Amino acid sequence: MKYVCALFFLLSASYLVAQEDVIVHDFASLSPHLAHQNDTVYIVNFWATWCKPCVAELPHFESLTENFADQPVKVLLVSLDFENQIESKLKPFLAEHQLHSEVVMLYERNPNDWIDQVDPSWSGAIPATLIWQNDKRKFIEGSFENYNQLEDIILSYIKI
Repeated sequence: MKYVCALFFLLSASYLVAQEDVIVHDFASLSPHLAHQNDTVYIVNFWATWCKPCVAELPHFESLTENFADQPVKVLLVSLDFENQIESKLKPFLAEHQLHSEVVMLYERNPNDWIDQVDPSWSGAIPATLIWQNDKRKFIEGSFENYNQLEDIILSYIKI
């Protein structure tokens, strides 16, 4: 019986840790992450596990996280997956792909309420990426074909 209780405790603890891996935001709680004003270059990518172009470009963002680890560069991957699929789709995807960039989930019932606040030119299609440093902002709707395409944009922000 003692071992059953211990096993139950361990399984419960691992479930709680898994629950904490993905923070779910509404737009009001995500928006401060889209407005930092300092010398860091922020890259926020909107994506979903069901979006093939999104998944194809995730390695580029992971490379940014690794290659610019010693620079003031911050990558945030904002999942637009369905809230009822966190356990069945999103968490298994994250575990399989071992993403090192910060991942959060945005859940809002009506995307039209917040899309224009990210960028007025955004149609709502994904992938989409917002890059900024202080007042210099760039919005890219569509995917990056290769890492160099993304890196060139980031290098234009960094003072070398």
